[in-house]
Amino acid sequence: MKWREGRRSGNVTGGGGGGGGFRLGLGGVAVVVVLGLLFGKSPMEMLGLVAQLEQGGAPTQQQPLPDNETTDFVRAILGSTEDVWSALFTQSGSQYQAPTLVLFSGSVQTACGGASSASGPFYCPGDRQVYLDTSFFDEMRERLGGGGDFANAYVIAHEVGHHVQTLTGTTQKLQQARAAGQSVEGDGGLLVRQELQADCYAGVWAHVAEQRLHWLEEGDVERALATASAIGDDRLQREARGTAVPDAFTHGTSEQRVRWFRRGFESGEPQRCDTFAAADL
Repeated sequence: MKWREGRRSGNVTGGGGGGGGFRLGLGGVAVVVVLGLLFGKSPMEMLGLVAQLEQGGAPTQQQPLPDNETTDFVRAILGSTEDVWSALFTQSGSQYQAPTLVLFSGSVQTACGGASSASGPFYCPGDRQVYLDTSFFDEMRERLGGGGDFANAYVIAHEVGHHVQTLTGTTQKLQQARAAGQSVEGDGGLLVRQELQADCYAGVWAHVAEQRLHWLEEGDVERALATASAIGDDRLQREARGTAVPDAFTHGTSEQRVRWFRRGFESGEPQRCDTFAAADL
């Protein structure tokens, strides 16, 4: 991926700090998420508790933004998402408000609670910020057989997709459903539909960005799809506990994640990403 041709965003900041204690891998993340669902806790709440345990309750220390190639890469990808979604929102008669992306190391405090590297990349609707510990890129390469520039860009674009959902009101509807006592977890549930829509939005970004910059190279799309497949609920649960538990799904199966990313990538149309109206995910 020829990402150096992209415009750099000015909305990337540094945050968080500290790295003591143990660190969960992706298998551990799946276990924490499953336990949270079993005990009626949200995944972010459980992972926030893990972060506090890892850091011994220590407060977040702000860190300067590292001046390296990874930061430059993140700025380029975020800049592209800003350009793409600004154009798409303008076409629909509205205005895009870009999120801030916070690069952190070890742990970070957010409006959604404390989080650590164990949380993986995530979006917090409470402060409308994307959070990324770039060690996740190493995790993808070393443990998932994925990685690569475009796969890493897909991860960022997926989280920006959640920001788009906040701007369009989708996130608020899911929060209202949860507050009303409606079950949102499980295969076909609202959480899965929300995540698959973010995958589709990542595909939309990739389609439009490629038309603008022509920066994809041979094998890029395949590596991104391999990453989407590697972080499906069914695969992560089998790695963590030996079997998949559909009632505990929160992100969708490997096949579903690949399929919805493809739908966005092949069409470049956000309206094709209505997972909430889909009878078959």
